[in-house]
Amino acid sequence: MNIKYKSLDTENKIYPYQGMTPKINESVFLAPGVKIIGDVEIGKDSSIWYNSVIRGDVHYIKIGEMTNIQDLSMLHVTNGKYPLNIGNGVTIGHSVKLHGCTIEDYSLIGIGAIILDGAVIEQNSIVAAGAVIRPNTVVKSGKLYAGVPAKEIRDLTESELLEFENSAKRYRKYVDLTLNTVNER
Repeated sequence: MNIKYKSLDTENKIYPYQGMTPKINESVFLAPGVKIIGDVEIGKDSSIWYNSVIRGDVHYIKIGEMTNIQDLSMLHVTNGKYPLNIGNGVTIGHSVKLHGCTIEDYSLIGIGAIILDGAVIEQNSIVAAGAVIRPNTVVKSGKLYAGVPAKEIRDLTESELLEFENSAKRYRKYVDLTLNTVNER
């Protein structure tokens, strides 16, 4: 098992599960404590931050390019029914729980949000910090959803819409800064 990726430590654990080994692009950054299990695919220039768990044991998980999964996030699936698909340029905030849902390109999931089975977060949308997206809910493109359970709050502003790509690029720079800081030691 020869897996290449950028990492700060040797404590990351990449686990095969029933013959499926995670496929991680060699440009992906994995911070210390990350655990990745089973049928998982992570695209170019994405980053997985401290102590996040990506558990593709009973269905698949696909993460696109230049997506960042921030500290302490938990990504999982529903056995044979709901995979987890995350698009390109997505920002997943700290301590987010994603379970068997779809997050389309250039969306932002706020700190501590929970998104449940069958939910679809359309492109260019925001789920606010602490929000709970119920099963099979569709968060419409260009909208902000917040609350428990989450509801549509308003249209996104032009500046918010422009921020999606900036957020993805910013996290790509954080990887470079983190790796350079370690190399300075």
